[in-house]
Amino acid sequence: MAVDISNLLIATPVAVSATNPVALELDGDEAIARLPEVVTLLSDGSIQFSAPTKGASSKSTHRTRCEWTETRSWTLASAADHWSRQSMTLTKVNAAQKVVIAQMHVRGDDGPPVKVFWKKGDITLGFRQTYDQADPVNSTVLKGVPLGAQFGISLHVTAQGLVTVTATCKGATGTSGGLQLDGSWASRLFEFHGGVYNQVDYNDQTPVDDGSICIISDLTLIHG
Repeated sequence: MAVDISNLLIATPVAVSATNPVALELDGDEAIARLPEVVTLLSDGSIQFSAPTKGASSKSTHRTRCEWTETRSWTLASAADHWSRQSMTLTKVNAAQKVVIAQMHVRGDDGPPVKVFWKKGDITLGFRQTYDQADPVNSTVLKGVPLGAQFGISLHVTAQGLVTVTATCKGATGTSGGLQLDGSWASRLFEFHGGVYNQVDYNDQTPVDDGSICIISDLTLIHG
């Protein structure tokens, strides 16, 4: 089944223009048409996302990404269940061997409640129970997810703020268990994100061939 990103916004590692170094954001179809070296539609219907470590980033960071984002925000109470499911393969990773692969992001703040990482072959998680919590609580969801292996990532969030992150790879399954968001998140607006977001700052000495690449072979987003 082809992966449909037409209704998603893609944050790219490409600058808006020669005079504006901020990362360009495009809708999915336009990203495939204009930046095939970054967002590539493969012959089997999968989508490849490429993020060189050295490239364009947001105003607040020196970290690059090639990441899809929902275009419509939601509150916890807007549906009984919120799901983000990705099947993906990391084919290349940056020198730090750390990349964000999925997020439950919050509008207007740099401290999302849920960040899921691929880190040196493991799937790990950063969780903030409280809005504006300075530091997330980190845990490991699943060990032994090598480069080149297809794996699944599922984020499930209930209207009551119960979060469960599940990872699967090669017949093994790991889960975060239920993580409870407190009431400070109730009025906040959220979007699911996914793809590759390099967790290393670039500078003038960063090799031009460093970066991360993933292939997304299935993507399902449900609010209902």
